[in-house]
Amino acid sequence: MNPIRIGILLSGTGRTLLNLLEQAKGGRLPAEIACVISDREGVKGLEHATAAELPSFVEPDSERTFSILRDHRVDLVCLAGYLRLLTIPEDFTGRVLNIHPALLPKFGGQGMYGNNVHKAVLESGDAESGCTVHYCNGEYDEGPILLRRRVPVESGDTVDTLAQRVFEAECEAYPEAIRNWIGTSI
Repeated sequence: MNPIRIGILLSGTGRTLLNLLEQAKGGRLPAEIACVISDREGVKGLEHATAAELPSFVEPDSERTFSILRDHRVDLVCLAGYLRLLTIPEDFTGRVLNIHPALLPKFGGQGMYGNNVHKAVLESGDAESGCTVHYCNGEYDEGPILLRRRVPVESGDTVDTLAQRVFEAECEAYPEAIRNWIGTSI
């Protein structure tokens, strides 16, 4: 089976891009990164894409973003810390995934990203957090859920310690969800 072609959309550091690249190179993810698109210039994720010799673009417009993805024959779009709301065209329905650093539907929606999420979880007093991989449907953090990975909130947790534990779970959950998507889309 040929590897699927993934388009990565990001807005920041590119840690998820690096994880997916490592998973693919290690043979744990039957995929190749076809292109990387950021909605803003000067982000670390674009530096990682350049270092990996991946085609990379800065494009804030949804319509033009999907044109780039089509040009690169992308099978699956993976949001990796992408902060802009997308309008998903019909030909990409069921082909856009997002990973969210909390257990959806709680702690989702506009403005709930990065440390904002972890702070909200800690302030809520919840005993657990985690991450959620879901299909994108054109609304913030909505769409059918593919997979959740839970992590405990520990006594003495800070935003940073919880964020690190959630990211470790994300590094396992996203590749697993992509493998699941591949299995149901063949």
